[in-house]
Amino acid sequence: MSETSPLYYLIAGEPSGDVIGARLMRALRQRLGGKVRFAGIGGERMAEEGLVTLLPIRELAIMGMVEIAPQLINLIRRIRETIADIEAKAPVAVVTIDSSGFCFRVTEKIKLKLPRPLLVHYVAPMVWAWRAHRAYSAAKAADHLLTLLPFEPPYFEHVKLPATYVGHPVIEGGADRGDGPAFRARHDIAPDATVLCVLPGSRRGEIKRLLPVFRQTVERLRQRFPDLVVVVPTVETVADHVAAAVADWAVRVVLVRGAAEKFDSFAASTAALAASGTVALELAMARVPMVIAYRIWGPTHFVVSRTVKIKYATLVNLLLDRPLIPELLQHDCTPERLTAEVERLLTDPGAAREQIEGSQAALLQIGLGGEAPSLKAADTILALVAAR
Repeated sequence: MSETSPLYYLIAGEPSGDVIGARLMRALRQRLGGKVRFAGIGGERMAEEGLVTLLPIRELAIMGMVEIAPQLINLIRRIRETIADIEAKAPVAVVTIDSSGFCFRVTEKIKLKLPRPLLVHYVAPMVWAWRAHRAYSAAKAADHLLTLLPFEPPYFEHVKLPATYVGHPVIEGGADRGDGPAFRARHDIAPDATVLCVLPGSRRGEIKRLLPVFRQTVERLRQRFPDLVVVVPTVETVADHVAAAVADWAVRVVLVRGAAEKFDSFAASTAALAASGTVALELAMARVPMVIAYRIWGPTHFVVSRTVKIKYATLVNLLLDRPLIPELLQHDCTPERLTAEVERLLTDPGAAREQIEGSQAALLQIGLGGEAPSLKAADTILALVAAR
């Protein structure tokens, strides 16, 4: 690769953004015939595509307005380091992926400088759900926005930020291509065993709040299903914490890492118990019936509950505008209620089938069956660079 090849600077602040960033790197490399260079911040997936990260992604995987306070001094230092690195490397474009709290603080400063690179933000802040003023923050920080959902662009075009809908990355993620029988054979799980996929999240705060509740739920389910096996896919940011937390569960636990193992575990699962997030779409792609749970820290919940504008936390339910997937959030997230909902999916084939089939309509709305979102994103970025 020539040193004269264009340099793209990508910033992903959490595991889901790391996956999007890795796919975007592949798409840009494909469109440019390999004549492209990358720098920035990312995790293990972007590292696999050749990125040498400026700083560990785990430092940015922080959630909650109150929880961020203890890390504020370090984050300010990292913001300054990132700005300096961008200025030194002079990329043709900076593509920030989700994590707007960190990314916008970087690109707001870059946008004030001349000359400067093109600034593209990938994954729109959920202004349709809460904190509508963030549309103005996005307009201050980016030249263009790439959205995952078809209804998002007007929210930003209203504040004069051009936006392009490219589709949701879960469509091309491979969640629907797992090998369940191979996974069961590889981990010595009987073909007829009841397998529950437990997904407690990708941030330490999520793990801390959800795993104790999930543990109690699993213990209750084990009494009803003696052959129960639990599989727990995890990511690098919390893998050690998850491993320590599940080590003494009173049921067999298979801990897996990496996308391929995760998707194979989905295909092997009878049902899933998952933290609210993108993983719900992945489970829908894999045709796994699920129960969604979530808890946030009390002070954060106090603020969020007074500003949120949506009826559902799960994107499948939002797109369908009905509660197809059970959501047990905050005070409803109890072992008793989680156990009842999971047990229903494990014992009622009709309930499981209704959820699986109903989710397909939501997936069609976010690009199922169309061109890969990463290629659409790459084409949009390249067109914007060429126009400059």
